[in-house]
Amino acid sequence: MKSAVETLNPTRVRLTVEVPFEELKDSLDAAYKKINQQVTVKGFRKGKIPARVIDQRFGRGAVLEEAVNDALPRFYTDAVNEAELNPLGQPEVDITELKDGETLNFTAEVDIRPTIEIPDYSGIEVEVDAVEVTDEDVEKAVEQLRERFASTSPVERAAEDGDVVTIDLEAKVDGEVLEDGVANGVSYTIGSGELLDGIDDAVKGLEAGGEATFTSELKGGSAAGRESEVTVKVTQVAARELPELDDDFAQLASEFDTLEELKADSRKRLENMKQYDQATQAQERVLDKLLELVEVPVPEKLLEDEINTRKHNLEHHQLAQMGLTLDKYLELQGKTAEEFDEETREAAVKGIKTQFVLDELVNKEKLNVNQEELTEHLMRRAASSGMSPDQFAQAVVQQNQVPLLVGEVARGKALAVVVEAATVKDTNGEIVDLEDEDEATEAAETVEAEAEGDGEDKAEA
Repeated sequence: MKSAVETLNPTRVRLTVEVPFEELKDSLDAAYKKINQQVTVKGFRKGKIPARVIDQRFGRGAVLEEAVNDALPRFYTDAVNEAELNPLGQPEVDITELKDGETLNFTAEVDIRPTIEIPDYSGIEVEVDAVEVTDEDVEKAVEQLRERFASTSPVERAAEDGDVVTIDLEAKVDGEVLEDGVANGVSYTIGSGELLDGIDDAVKGLEAGGEATFTSELKGGSAAGRESEVTVKVTQVAARELPELDDDFAQLASEFDTLEELKADSRKRLENMKQYDQATQAQERVLDKLLELVEVPVPEKLLEDEINTRKHNLEHHQLAQMGLTLDKYLELQGKTAEEFDEETREAAVKGIKTQFVLDELVNKEKLNVNQEELTEHLMRRAASSGMSPDQFAQAVVQQNQVPLLVGEVARGKALAVVVEAATVKDTNGEIVDLEDEDEATEAAETVEAEAEGDGEDKAEA
């Protein structure tokens, strides 16, 4: 077999392959054997039909077609390996010549990973938000904890902001009650914004037994997005009572004995959260700077597939779960279809570039992933997906996605290496030391996965 490579552009090549006919012998033998098992000829036992009879009865062309279909993947793979190419996706194969007993010639066009030169990234500088926790932040956190321990007691008065009302709901569209438009005994906190638009104004001022009708756009169900006439009846009004902020509350709501200890712990938790947010912000901004430094051509077919995948996942998974159409989503976002398409394209380009660059960094820095790192990443991915670690691991193995997870961890480590070499300052001009290596790597994995989009290996061969 002889092969040659023609570069069509930085991300696409054409392989020209010439195969001497004798190299088709194994595939021809396999073709005769396969046809033998599929057909019957009077006078011959099944599987024992001579090749000349098969040629006469079914045509030599059918045998050649079967043999070539069997052999092409092998010859294509050999040509790719010989040229040391990194193909992306499936090739477009064209048989240019097939002469029985002489030769098989074909071409294969395929996208390839572009050659990327990683420049010196040690000079990257970024600015991030300073980690500052105010007394107001602590008070707000403690107040939120206090809200969780609020109690309620029925009252005989009109409902007010902050009250918990028990209500029955009935929704009509075009005068007809919806099959899924009736709900009884619903508990709702006035002012929480957790139900329908307009419900707060409707129930405020009502006592137990009172009812009101209002118009609202349904957020879910069979008539999601449509205007509905909603009747709400209040069956109970209950006032919320907050516990006193004292040492007894600290003992009730935490493992601490005093309110001051609880506040100190809340401050520490807020600092940790803001440090993680700061690390994530540093990863994002360093990644953006790195991508600005590197010239990365993007294969058009790969980009088209990535855009379609992102649109499909948004429309048929994320929005479908919320009962929204793409048009309704764009309306809520205040975006035109053109703006959405442009944003999706930009995100897809960034995702592909991110993977190419970080994969190249993995090779350049000779980064490996050990079992402990892979297990920790699997645990985080399982938590974010709402699955148990065992369920998630089983799904990963069944779908042959272990290499995908290994790639995610490796790229996260690569980005962490770049961040470590960069200069990161906060808005106060202080140097930020992302000293927690595990936290930095976790943040890098998160940023890398978000850039690529839903964690899928977009440029997998």
